[in-house]
Amino acid sequence: MDMSRQILTVLCAALTFSTASFAADVNQAEYDAIAERIKPVGNVYLAGSEPVVAEPTGPRDGAAVYGMFCTACHSTGISGAPKTGDAADWAPRIAQGKDVLKDHAINGFNAMPAKGSCMDCSDDEIVDAIEHMIAGL
Repeated sequence: MDMSRQILTVLCAALTFSTASFAADVNQAEYDAIAERIKPVGNVYLAGSEPVVAEPTGPRDGAAVYGMFCTACHSTGISGAPKTGDAADWAPRIAQGKDVLKDHAINGFNAMPAKGSCMDCSDDEIVDAIEHMIAGL
């Protein structure tokens, strides 16, 4: 029994020293890479303890609204959305008049949700996004 205890002690000591040696070999770049891979993907806040987010300082231009909300559908034509810069897609819509375009964009039409899901966009920002999409046709 003493012999098995000695062997176990030697194995534990060898494992401890080899692990310490391995840990010493890991450089800072590897630590940083590991930290990046295991970082949290989000935060959970209790009601009322959310971080303060700066309020917008003014209206967004059409390009900003388009880039944030419209591009997902209008850059590829998903669900029949007219593609940005494609005159053939936009011609029948423009022929109905800008008031109809504005109404459909603000209130939703077919697969397009109201305001293209930009619930904090003003009507003027939506109109600017439309004008951005049809510019240069």
